[in-house]
Amino acid sequence: MHRITIEELYKIIQEGNKITLMTAYDYPIARIEDEIGIDVILVGDSIATTVFGKESTIGISIEIMLYHSEAVSRACERAMVIGDMPFMSYQTSKRDAIFNAGRFIAEGKCDAVKLEGGKNMIDKISAIVKSGIPVMGHIGLQPQSYHLYSGYKVQGKTADKAIQIIEDAIAVEDAGAFAIIVESVPENVAQIIQNKVNIPTIGIGAGNKTDGQIIVINDILGLNFGKIPKFVKIYKDIKGDIRLAISEYIKEVKSGAYPSKEYIYHTNKDEINKLNKMLKKKLYKKQ
Repeated sequence: MHRITIEELYKIIQEGNKITLMTAYDYPIARIEDEIGIDVILVGDSIATTVFGKESTIGISIEIMLYHSEAVSRACERAMVIGDMPFMSYQTSKRDAIFNAGRFIAEGKCDAVKLEGGKNMIDKISAIVKSGIPVMGHIGLQPQSYHLYSGYKVQGKTADKAIQIIEDAIAVEDAGAFAIIVESVPENVAQIIQNKVNIPTIGIGAGNKTDGQIIVINDILGLNFGKIPKFVKIYKDIKGDIRLAISEYIKEVKSGAYPSKEYIYHTNKDEINKLNKMLKKKLYKKQ
């Protein structure tokens, strides 16, 4: 089995199907996603909030992103793996953008990288693509720039703002990106973008008219401890199951019920007798 290629992603759309994307940050979850059939796994900088409990995606280091990217990549046989370039790993210069994107391919074992930005980032996108590394764009709400947006808000609600996002999408495609994530924009605006570009559009909080959808794995499993965005559907709330399992463990350990006989290793009688004789000779004492 081989990982899905960009050409195969395009074929999924041409056949009238949607592309499925999901985040993963570790080997076990990535392996499950891969085995079930997720098309693309994003090692998202959302790890900052979902795993490390930070208030935003700002502040997660490229070293942490690379470490988790390699773990996810090791788990995947079929799914394309995309590394999310963290804040200030590409904004500073084209040289930094190329160098750090290369680290995701060489060290993180990713198939492509994702970065945020529209017209303001086309020089970085173009430079990375020209160096031979595929780039997925990200427009609309850009979490790394949430200070600029005064928080996590829906983008493109006015005609002027919508035009800016549409122009961003066209610019990102022209710069060489193979796909674009469109985040937190009205569905009708996302549909216009989908009609204006020839590369796949992937929605998150952008309605149902895009070529695919991406979601944060923690959100659909109910493992979100903050405000839950409107677009998130909790498919299985496992937080309660986890709490119950931990509570039962605590209770059984304190009562002595765990570990019970079936969870304990035993030595055969002959070896026990031999051990007891050895102990008598050595006269071990409890300190």
